Amino acid sequence: MSAVSDNDIFGFIRPAVDAHTLGIAVISGLLADCGYKVHIGTAGIAQALDKIQKIDNISLLGRWIIRHNITRLGFSYRLDPGDAQLAFGKVYHLLREYKLFHDQGGSLLQIYFAGLPDACAVISSEYSGRIPVFVGDETPLETLKKIGIPDSRIPKIVYEGSAYDSERLAFATDLVGTGKYHLQRAPARGGYPEFGTFRDSLVARVRYNNVYGSTPLIRAHVGPYSHDYAEARKEFRSWLEKLSATGFLDIVSVGSSQLSQSDFGKEWGDKPNGGGVPLNSEQDLRDVWEASRPMLVRTYAGTRNIVQLAEIYEKTINIAWHALSLWWFNQIDGRGPNSVRQNLAEHIDTLKYIAATGKPFEPNIPHHFSFRGGDDYTYVLSAYLAAILAKRMGVRYLVLQVMLNTPKYTWGIQDLAKARALLFLVRTLEDKSFRVFLQPRAGLDYFSPDIEKAKIQLAAVTAMMDDIDPYSSQSPDIIHVVSYSEAVRLATPEVINESIQITLNTLIEYRREKSLGNMDDMKNHADLKERTLDLVNEVQAMTALLGKKISNIYSAEGLYTILQKGVMPLPYLWEGRDEFREAVKWKTAIVNGGVRVVDDMGLPVRPIKRLQAIFED
Repeated sequence: MSAVSDNDIFGFIRPAVDAHTLGIAVISGLLADCGYKVHIGTAGIAQALDKIQKIDNISLLGRWIIRHNITRLGFSYRLDPGDAQLAFGKVYHLLREYKLFHDQGGSLLQIYFAGLPDACAVISSEYSGRIPVFVGDETPLETLKKIGIPDSRIPKIVYEGSAYDSERLAFATDLVGTGKYHLQRAPARGGYPEFGTFRDSLVARVRYNNVYGSTPLIRAHVGPYSHDYAEARKEFRSWLEKLSATGFLDIVSVGSSQLSQSDFGKEWGDKPNGGGVPLNSEQDLRDVWEASRPMLVRTYAGTRNIVQLAEIYEKTINIAWHALSLWWFNQIDGRGPNSVRQNLAEHIDTLKYIAATGKPFEPNIPHHFSFRGGDDYTYVLSAYLAAILAKRMGVRYLVLQVMLNTPKYTWGIQDLAKARALLFLVRTLEDKSFRVFLQPRAGLDYFSPDIEKAKIQLAAVTAMMDDIDPYSSQSPDIIHVVSYSEAVRLATPEVINESIQITLNTLIEYRREKSLGNMDDMKNHADLKERTLDLVNEVQAMTALLGKKISNIYSAEGLYTILQKGVMPLPYLWEGRDEFREAVKWKTAIVNGGVRVVDDMGLPVRPIKRLQAIFED
């Protein structure tokens, strides 16, 4: 493979059936930081790749490559390895058939593949190493070197790291290496009358645990995948029964299929499932609740008829809390049929319904901006606006999800600053009628496909969770445990339980080490305080300015205006780039371990100054 030249142009594509876009956004950002032009395939390209053998579809892809003069093409597929091999093979051979490679007179010099390790191994072997493959374990520097980027084009920031990260990683390596976490027992739960019944609730469980528990409540995402829908549901019930029996898991987050979210109760026919458990009836949901006793249960919101599906969740699984994404899970991310305006209106109606039920609400929002190149201020601002909206709609409890390691090349010290700033801002809203529950989690693409390394990473990120609010022994309230097998395969009950053991044991040992003075407790870290204060001050100023410039800001039209005017940058947005051209025009880059909007010279732009310019135009 030849080194990348200054004139090379990159393109990245993935099939529509694979909704994982984070890796493409990350590598696109890295390459842009290196000074290269990057094009990401539209939703139309993604849909064409699902049925690439059709002549119109391969022609569409070919025209896209020619129009942008793409010389290096990345293909991502992070679902089933067998399907990945087949999908990549079809694309590769059709590109050859249509003579789009450089040695045939076309523009393509190189193709890359990103997928699960098994798929990477097969493709590397099948093409005799001619196709560089990426399993997701690579550091930013390793990624760029594997692509062939010259050292002279790689930004200095990529070579820098964080002392805080190194310290946690050393602690985690020692902890996992001893294997003592295997002796960690499940916490004793229960003790209040409603426990495990249909009257149980997250609020009751958190309150009881804050008095009698020593570790946070544990949530995990659970859901087997199979082309045989009946077999998938049967296996899921078996998994729930195993998890209930072992007692490590407090809240099961149902990994329902894309069709369960978009077409619940309809005839699915041959529509692609997109992964996840295929639940398609109220009886399916009741079966989930029965098999999960005494765990609390929650699942994804719908992507259409959202209020109606929320009502079904209430009466079938007594959903522990509802999660909505406001600007997301619609046409602009390929996850639902709604326009952004329609989505915002339906979500606000659903918030009113949630308020009436008394159940908590989780803003499943800020990391979706980060997935698409959003800066750290947008991460904090988007969740803060959602919290204000929820309180105004009458919601009494907020589950504040904080996704760390997003993007994964963010320094830990900046991750902590984002988490602390967001927690501080949202807690300013607390009063007798509004309470916040903190729920941190690891990043979506954080874990290595090397299982032992992934276990160490799980312990390292768990330690960071304990540093978000080091003044409270009861914080966090909930931990969303992402299983260490995330980069390789779906987590079985055995893997989920072991991941929880690592998490619980890490918390206990990390707190002990800090009490002995062997680890920095991060209470008075000067750089962390400065970063946190900067985020808080800027986001408060931005919120105040938005309130003055946008009438009825906490409405569907107001929130739409925020996105449409480019208040929250989305340089790597997949679809809707014309509609949200003001959002996609901003350039972001890694600056001092965090994500910032930068000008044409690569210099950071102060957020409030950017907003003032937006509303002066």
